[in-house]
Amino acid sequence: MFLEVDTIFFAYPGKASPWILAGYSFSMEAGEHVGIAGPSGQGKSTLLRLIAGFEHPQKGTIVIDGRTVAAQNIRVNPEERQVGMVFQDYGLFPHMTVEQNIAYGLHRLKRDARQQRVEAMLELTRMRELARRYPYEISGGQQQRVAIARALAPNPKLLLLDEPLSNLDAALKVEIRGEMRELMDRTRATCLFVSHDLDDLRAVCGRIETIDSS
Repeated sequence: MFLEVDTIFFAYPGKASPWILAGYSFSMEAGEHVGIAGPSGQGKSTLLRLIAGFEHPQKGTIVIDGRTVAAQNIRVNPEERQVGMVFQDYGLFPHMTVEQNIAYGLHRLKRDARQQRVEAMLELTRMRELARRYPYEISGGQQQRVAIARALAPNPKLLLLDEPLSNLDAALKVEIRGEMRELMDRTRATCLFVSHDLDDLRAVCGRIETIDSS
């Protein structure tokens, strides 16, 4: 298995409910596009944050591509996990242009290599003509493309998508779903997509699971 989440227990400090995730397990193969469905409050976003390394489980283990990144005595930093994440609100930097946002995670590359990677992502997401625009100057669908391009730019082993279509209107959703599936297929990315909207998941993912936080 490429990703293995084994018997995860997690609780936020001070919350009334003892566990957000209680004994949850999940796995997926390399190259899969898997969706996890469930209503708000069931731990979907928390699961992604645990996989990405922004949170750490109280119990259980997480293994990515054969490497244990989270366990009782193991905590690998987010930047060392080779995981890209697209947030619900996209998380773009408003003071940076499209190309600057995409380049943000490429600081370890030399200048020429960094620019080549940015150009490749602009081409892949059809954003070249908008490279010098700022987030407030482009549409919600275009912002979503930039967020995905930024997440893919460092060539992550795993792409995590946290409700990335929830802020789009119904008509735009249909268009962007198709673009997302095409993009995932072209990059051959291993992708884990969480959403409460089954239509979003069906359009992008080859397999859909439900989350049980109890």
